[in-house]
Amino acid sequence: MKVLTQLAENNRSWARRISQINPKFFPTLAAQQAPEYLWIGCSDSRVPANEIVGLLPGELFVHRNIANLVVHTDLNCLSVVQYSIEVLKVKHVIVCGHYRCGGVKAAMGNTQFGLIDNWLRNIKDLYAQHRAEVDSIHDPDARLDRLCELNVARQVSNLCHTSIVQSAWRNGQDLMIHGWIYGLHDGLIHDLGFYVSSVDQIPDLYRVVPAPAPQPVNAKVKKGAGAAART
Repeated sequence: MKVLTQLAENNRSWARRISQINPKFFPTLAAQQAPEYLWIGCSDSRVPANEIVGLLPGELFVHRNIANLVVHTDLNCLSVVQYSIEVLKVKHVIVCGHYRCGGVKAAMGNTQFGLIDNWLRNIKDLYAQHRAEVDSIHDPDARLDRLCELNVARQVSNLCHTSIVQSAWRNGQDLMIHGWIYGLHDGLIHDLGFYVSSVDQIPDLYRVVPAPAPQPVNAKVKKGAGAAART
């Protein structure tokens, strides 16, 4: 029995439609990718990155995870960031959260969900830091949405604190980090006003200072040193 037949049929219809519009699209796309943007977003199925910003395949490099986190121990995310910045030379990195995020909502409570609890601990720590502000909001939906915004701000900061991003800036690379949030209720992206484009815009404590080049080791051994070492 064939499974997922509808998805395969949808794919053929989509490929045929694109080829009719631009017969050279797929041959050109297969030859190279040169996106100007890296999108770090939530895995939520209601937030399809390319579609909501109207970009075609090849125009947006994408990394998605639960609650759009940038965690310094997440080698998956950091590998995507490094490749997109150092190899693809993207000019913009967009951290895009979304309102009513289920991951953020879960982090605000005490219900056990399993392995994901360890991942959401990052947001729970953020909530603890801003709890007075967040809990002062009377409406529960607005309270959740505010923490979603704060989460985007934190992930923008985390991204800027990486040696990958700071090395690009120090090397003169044109790179800007943005913080956005998407509204599920209206399909609109809201710019949260976070723009970071240089090391000077981040706190001193998080600025990575390149290590000095190692000094060459003198390979010559003084006469008699070997004998002295054996005594």
